[in-house]
Amino acid sequence: MARGLTFFSIAVLAAVVSICHAAIAPEDYWKMMLPNTPMPNSIRERLQPDIIDEKTGTSVNVGKGGVNVNTGKGKPQGGTTVGVGRKGVGVNTGHGNTHVNVGKGGVNVNTGHKGKPVVVNVKPGKSPFIYNYAASEDQLHDDPNVALFFLEKDLHQGTKLNLFFPKATKSPKFLPRSEANKIPFSSSKFPEILKQFSVERDSQEAQSMMETIKQCEEPAIKGEAKQCLTSLESMVDFARTRLGTPVKALATEVKKETVKQQYTIAPGVHKLASTKSVACHSENYVYAVYYCHETSGTSAYVVPLVGADRTRVDAVAVCHKDTSQWNPKHVAFNVLKVKPGSVPICHFIPEDHLVWVQN
Repeated sequence: MARGLTFFSIAVLAAVVSICHAAIAPEDYWKMMLPNTPMPNSIRERLQPDIIDEKTGTSVNVGKGGVNVNTGKGKPQGGTTVGVGRKGVGVNTGHGNTHVNVGKGGVNVNTGHKGKPVVVNVKPGKSPFIYNYAASEDQLHDDPNVALFFLEKDLHQGTKLNLFFPKATKSPKFLPRSEANKIPFSSSKFPEILKQFSVERDSQEAQSMMETIKQCEEPAIKGEAKQCLTSLESMVDFARTRLGTPVKALATEVKKETVKQQYTIAPGVHKLASTKSVACHSENYVYAVYYCHETSGTSAYVVPLVGADRTRVDAVAVCHKDTSQWNPKHVAFNVLKVKPGSVPICHFIPEDHLVWVQN
C-alpha cells in the first residue's frame, strides 16, 4: 500500500509541476483574451474534460479543486484516496477506481475500469447549420434542430413557433489546446483516432465521428470562412481573427429542460449592432469540436421566448440575408418552403452553440 501511495504521490506531483509549466488553462485563456466577456454557462460546463488512457483505465479531467488520488478496484467509493488542496493532504484507503483531474483546483487521479469519453447524440447525420448539404428524410423527421429555422419577417413580438431547446448537460468536454493539438483530426488518420479512443470501427459512434470530420474537411461555400476547432482557446483565436477585437460571445440560455412546445416571442427582441458575426456549432465527437464559420450578410439577435409551460428561453438567432449559395435541398428550404436567395432565413442556435459578435 505504501509503495502504491508513493507511486501516485510522485505521479500527482509530476502532474502538478507539468501543469505549472504548461499552457494556460482554457478558462484562464478566455479571461486573458476576453476580460470583459462573460463565459456562457453552457461553455463553462464543458471545461472539465475526461481523458482516459485505454491501457490503464486512467482518466484525466481539467477542473477546479485540489489534488485527489483514488486507486484500486471494486466499489466506486473504495480504494486509496489522497487529497491535496488548500486545506492540506488527506489519505483514505479502501477499494475503488482512480481518476485524474487537473485544473484551477488542482489534480485528481482515478484509475479503474476501462472507458472513454462519451459521444452524445451519436446518430450519424449532416448538421443543419452547414449549408452545402442536402437534407435527408431522416433529418427532416428526426432532427430537433430542424424546427429552429424560421423567416426573418416573423421575428417580432407575438410570433408563435414550435421549438425544442434541449439542455446541454451531456455535451462532450473541451480538451486543453495543448492536449487537443496532439490528437490527429483528419479522415486519413481515422483508424488511428478510433484506436486511440477504443471506438469500434463499425459502430454508430464511429460513423458519427467520421461524419464530423468529413464535414470539417469539405470546402467552404462562397462568401464563407470556416474552420473546425478542437479547443476553446482555438475558438477564441478564430473569432478574434475574423472579427477583430474586442469581441463577445452569445449563447442561448435555457432555464430548464423542456419538451418540444409552442413558444411565443416576447417583448424585447434585440438586434446586435455588429455588422459581422461568427457562428460556432457543436459537433458530434468524443471531445468538444466546434464548426465555426463567418458568412457574409448576417445579423444576430437576442430573442426572448416564453413557452406554453411558461419556461423562458433567452435565445440567440442568426439571420442570413443571402442564401443563394446554399444547397437547394438544404433542410431550411424544405421546412420553410422557400427557394435559395429568395428571402432572409433565420435560425435559433442550440444552448451549447455560440455566436461571436464585435463588442
